[in-house]
Amino acid sequence: MEFKRVLLSASVVLAGLSLTACGKKSSTAGKTDQTLHLMQTGEILSLDNSNEANISQWNVLENTMEGLYRADKKGNPTPAMATSVAKATNNGKSYTFNLRKDAKWSNGDPVTAEDFVASWRRSVSPKSKSGYSYIFTGVKNATKVAAGKLPTKDLGVKAVNKHTLQVDLEYPMPYFDRMMVLPAFFPQSQTALKKFGDSYGTDSNKMYYNGPFKVDGWTGSNLSWDLDQNKYYYDKKDIHLKKMKMQVVKDANTAHQLFQQGNLDDATITGTTAQGMQKDKDLMHLKRAGVYYLQLNQAKGHPFSNVKLRQALNLVLDRNHLAEKVLADGSTPAYTFVAPTLAVDPTTGKDFAKEMKPAETYNLKKAKKLWVEGLKELNKKSVTLSYYTDDQTINRNTAQFVQSQVETKLPGANVEVHSVPAKNAMDNVNKGNFDMHFSLWLADFADPMSDLDVLQTGNSLNNGKYSSNQYDKVVKSARSARAVNTASYWSDVRNAQRQLTKDAGTAPLYNMTESHLVRNNLKGVLWHSVGEVDYTRAFFK
Repeated sequence: MEFKRVLLSASVVLAGLSLTACGKKSSTAGKTDQTLHLMQTGEILSLDNSNEANISQWNVLENTMEGLYRADKKGNPTPAMATSVAKATNNGKSYTFNLRKDAKWSNGDPVTAEDFVASWRRSVSPKSKSGYSYIFTGVKNATKVAAGKLPTKDLGVKAVNKHTLQVDLEYPMPYFDRMMVLPAFFPQSQTALKKFGDSYGTDSNKMYYNGPFKVDGWTGSNLSWDLDQNKYYYDKKDIHLKKMKMQVVKDANTAHQLFQQGNLDDATITGTTAQGMQKDKDLMHLKRAGVYYLQLNQAKGHPFSNVKLRQALNLVLDRNHLAEKVLADGSTPAYTFVAPTLAVDPTTGKDFAKEMKPAETYNLKKAKKLWVEGLKELNKKSVTLSYYTDDQTINRNTAQFVQSQVETKLPGANVEVHSVPAKNAMDNVNKGNFDMHFSLWLADFADPMSDLDVLQTGNSLNNGKYSSNQYDKVVKSARSARAVNTASYWSDVRNAQRQLTKDAGTAPLYNMTESHLVRNNLKGVLWHSVGEVDYTRAFFK
């Protein structure tokens, strides 16, 4: 997930790196009112999942809406609006979902199959502004509908009857079940759509909710709001919190202070604040399925169009030093574009990223040899590499690490670091005015395809212009009829990651780790490595 969602997480999640203030921690006891105080790192821009998609919005929707499935404590799909996890038919290309008859919207209306149809059609429509229509790729005709080549009624989703939904795919998608927990696939109340029109989702009173809570007090621009219980929710017996109070906190030091004062029960901290609290008893590391990496500009005329220079870069970076000495916040070295904790390969029983870790990850002698050979092939004795990052402290530190490693260990290498506001950095990246760009890719769903898909030739998110016929071939194979066979599918995605590593299509740096200060009496939270944290069944003990 890059687009708005990842750009926000790359810049906002790393924001606020001032030193931690001193103070005495408040007691974790006394939470008898079952009110949970939470923070978001950025504003909500809309609650309409067809017209906006960012981290704060999805965090709120995760706790106020439900799709066909929820993710359980292990991240596996479990029934929500659907009564059971459906089995694929038609050689893996069709799904029929039976919906709960007791599911209701917060206005008392029943949740119907048409609510899903209306939502999906709005989200795939060319008029959608969420930037997320691509996630529907694979649903029959989704790509053509999004491009305006077919009407939305031709999308492969239909209401068989009031409580039966049918979805048709263009090819088997072994990960389809895991995608159904995403807010992008949540239903939308037809009554609300008709009643509020273009104002749908622009404030908390202009939509209805089908989850355990509903949003109250969000006016469309304010920085605090509440989640109150939805009295019509079908599973109220498992909901213990009376209320969640949310506020936007962009600074890590402020988040720490609010936690100390008892005004936050879960505080996300970053940078030097996190570095100084690695032994704190309230600290919890959440390993996320995201990788911070360098996009390498492989367009013609740029140094990294040469594969040997890319391979040399990957071998010269001491990622252990970066994680342990520079970041020092619990982050771990990354060696593949697919992050650890994303998925287990069912044919081997191993974590996919770990089983695909390259045999060589750091080799100075080989790096220098490849570098010299690459320069010779380009008929150059030296190169100056333009490195873009946003101007957050931790990102500047990472840039200085890369600059030092490259300039001191590779002959004839110079790195110009441009640490600028995020918008400025992205403007240059979009124009191709870079050689290295510090980026984050956070998986949308728990399957390697969520990552590997975006590096295909021509993908709009493939800013580095990585292009490999063999890579495209195996990804295409994984998105074909072959995918109905488990062994064939996982063979294809392994071959895709193997080819990406061989081509050094990117330079992975470190895996995403969130540092949370959490009340020790807060229980029942589902900490997902993929997707959003689910607080709906939480309680204070």
